[in-house]
Amino acid sequence: MRPRVLSGMRPTGALHLGHFHGALKNWVRMQDDYDCFYFVADWHALTTHYEERDVMARHVYDMVIDWIAAGLDPERSTIFIQSRIPEHAELFTLLAMGTPLGWLERVPTYKDQIDKLKDRDLATYGFLGYPLLQAADILIYKAAYVPVGEDQASHVELTREVARRFNHLYGRHKDFDARVAAALARLGRDDVRYFDKQRKAYGETGSAEALAKGEALVRRAAAATDGWTDDDGETLLGHLRGSGRTILPEPQAMHTEVTKLPGLDGAKMSKSYGNAIAMREDPAEVRRKIERMPTDPARVRRGDPGNPEICPVYALHRIYSDAATRDWVVKGCTSAGIGCLDCKQPLVDAILAEQQPWRERAEPYLREPKKVHWIVEMGTERARTVARQTMRDVREAMGLSYG
Repeated sequence: MRPRVLSGMRPTGALHLGHFHGALKNWVRMQDDYDCFYFVADWHALTTHYEERDVMARHVYDMVIDWIAAGLDPERSTIFIQSRIPEHAELFTLLAMGTPLGWLERVPTYKDQIDKLKDRDLATYGFLGYPLLQAADILIYKAAYVPVGEDQASHVELTREVARRFNHLYGRHKDFDARVAAALARLGRDDVRYFDKQRKAYGETGSAEALAKGEALVRRAAAATDGWTDDDGETLLGHLRGSGRTILPEPQAMHTEVTKLPGLDGAKMSKSYGNAIAMREDPAEVRRKIERMPTDPARVRRGDPGNPEICPVYALHRIYSDAATRDWVVKGCTSAGIGCLDCKQPLVDAILAEQQPWRERAEPYLREPKKVHWIVEMGTERARTVARQTMRDVREAMGLSYG
């Protein structure tokens, strides 16, 4: 089985070029190598925009159409809506019972968002708890990897801590020590000493190398030891990590290549800044926006030389143009050999060429919206099957299976 990847986006409506280069193109690429779960994080949208109920449904499906237009294949990726799977909320609630409050308050983006969104009342439990809801989103699908930028790495680390604590609290059978002894008895004396050395090193220093060596020994034992069972492996891995049996596996952050696309004014592209180009923007509007982009303020007249390094247009050339075009821009701008409209034309052409297949792939879903509704329904059912199994494991571990 391929390792599972999970990621999501808040539904803000139709996406812009920054969304594609910042996340979507990596999502599309990962479909070939991973079991990809991509979800619409509508509950997360409510943590900061809980009053905006009228546009949520339209935003959800506009965004999914952009995902499909970008190249997400519903046959190779599971596309679903967070709020359609109440098991997310159940796991969030159960994890909240044992998660220290201080863990949530120290998440870097918590104070950062409060500072940035001063126009919103964020003194809510939902906003404080959203990193734990993110942890539930990840852990309920037992995802191996979560693609993130550097600014989101702390959320994955919190998820790992939450999983570690849960496994420590609920992963130990009453006879856990006896099970450890029985599993170790299946190993040779040298392997036992080696395993114990790695376990102590990981427990004392958190050494990733020691953890990897211990896990490798358990895998070798599973392949070469007569009578070895899956429970033996789970028991020793829990003993190695100091957590007990692994009910909720710890995910790894996947630091994918992220292109931070500048907007029309040179700042980060954002719909709220009014400097964005939508993924399926009308071609005439794309041309109008590019032609009106500000350039080097020193180029007052056509014959004035400019400096591409301080020009927002050249910042987009770095992403959309090949080396020969960029060289032409630099030489022409600094010598006043080309005008600003001349410089912008290759950029218009490149963006329109990128957008063309997106518009074509989106067209069937715009004509028949029920097609995208059906894709979401099928993906949600697939995701629900996995979520329900995880919750059965969680309830059993916590003593909540009463039947």
